Amino acid sequence: MKKRDFYYELPQELIAQRPLERRDASRMMAVKRESGEIAHKHFYDLPDFLNAGDLLIMNDSRVLPARLYGVKEGDGAGAKVETLLLKQMGRNEWECIVKPGRKLRSGARVRFGEELLGEIKEVLSDGNRIMKFEYEGNFFDVLDRVGMLPLPHYITEELEDGERYQTVYSKELGSAAAPTAGLHFTDEIIEKLHAKGINTAFVTLHVGLGTFRPVKEEEIEDHKMHTESYSISEETAELIKKTKAEGGRVIAVGTTSCRTLESVAKKCGDICADEGSTDIFIYPGYKFKVIDGLITNFHLPESTLIMLVSAFAGYENTMKCYREAVEQRYRFYSLGDSMLIL
Repeated sequence: MKKRDFYYELPQELIAQRPLERRDASRMMAVKRESGEIAHKHFYDLPDFLNAGDLLIMNDSRVLPARLYGVKEGDGAGAKVETLLLKQMGRNEWECIVKPGRKLRSGARVRFGEELLGEIKEVLSDGNRIMKFEYEGNFFDVLDRVGMLPLPHYITEELEDGERYQTVYSKELGSAAAPTAGLHFTDEIIEKLHAKGINTAFVTLHVGLGTFRPVKEEEIEDHKMHTESYSISEETAELIKKTKAEGGRVIAVGTTSCRTLESVAKKCGDICADEGSTDIFIYPGYKFKVIDGLITNFHLPESTLIMLVSAFAGYENTMKCYREAVEQRYRFYSLGDSMLIL
């Protein structure tokens, strides 16, 4: 298929810039995969669409305050530097994106407030840097004090409450972006699900900024996916098997949970406890091995995420739903509305 097959017109004003006051007040487009039937609901209606014995799989990754603003030391002292942490490479070393990159060669040192000092150890072939940090105490405690959440480029306003870019069940630090399908959940919604006999379980996939990387190749099969690390526990794996055996549905909360489950099934031949990294690319024609349902947000045109949704819901269904969402003035992208596909 062609990249342009996944294009749709989106008015700029439909890109959500701030979260709603209530997480579960977001709209929810409920879609039937087989018929393409659409119902316009709200996220607090979610329990009405699920049955006792169904299982929701959630990504419990937590977003790092990975955006750092500092000043250069030594040659060119005082120059402002923006650094974005991508991936931990060692105890004190991280792969980073730095701006302005051309002035930050190996050996350059950057001061981030009073508590953190970074030195560039290596310039990678793609322009990213390996930076080694000096600090006292726990690195993540320091990061909490000096770092900022790395909001996507299409969100131009700072959040008043950083927790609104974290899910209520986030736990495992490591993501550069939120698993946004989970942002709609509240503790109350989860309690209602449990009261109805609907189970929840967790996987961890640390979201990389590659999730926002555009597809450049016209033939989508030529696109190379970014790599992300994941883990799935024995408890979650066994609960998935039990749910399947008893006729329940496994519903992935977000494309990250979906990619984790499908990656593990591809690797193991079945669901099993596992950890590793994945660059799985799911697009129309893919045969799903685990999931029976998907909760997701509305994604960028021509992105790998809308391709994954199209693989699950069907291409024609998906593009029809997106046109409907635009017509009905849904809120799009990370802080926007949701979609339930069953």
